[in-house]
Amino acid sequence: MPTYDYVCDGCGHAFELFQSMTDSVKKTCPKCKKPKLRRLIGAGGAIMFKGSGFYKTDYRSESYKKGAAADSGGGEKKAGGDKPAGGSSGKGGSEG
Repeated sequence: MPTYDYVCDGCGHAFELFQSMTDSVKKTCPKCKKPKLRRLIGAGGAIMFKGSGFYKTDYRSESYKKGAAADSGGGEKKAGGDKPAGGSSGKGGSEG
């Protein structure tokens, strides 16, 4: 749930209110009880991701990580091994 900033145009009282996004906007000031309260527009409604744990690879099991490392390491060696075999196209060019 986000935190919203409110200010009263009657008495100048400013405060933050922690409320649900579906809650209605408050109209009455809790200090002077006048219906002159307005909600301010600010960065309070944004989602902020701080700290670790926000990457898709953070929660992978150790066995998955080892398998992925083996696959990526094996794929690079295999690709390097395939390149000389791909030299047969050069061989065909020398024949023609």
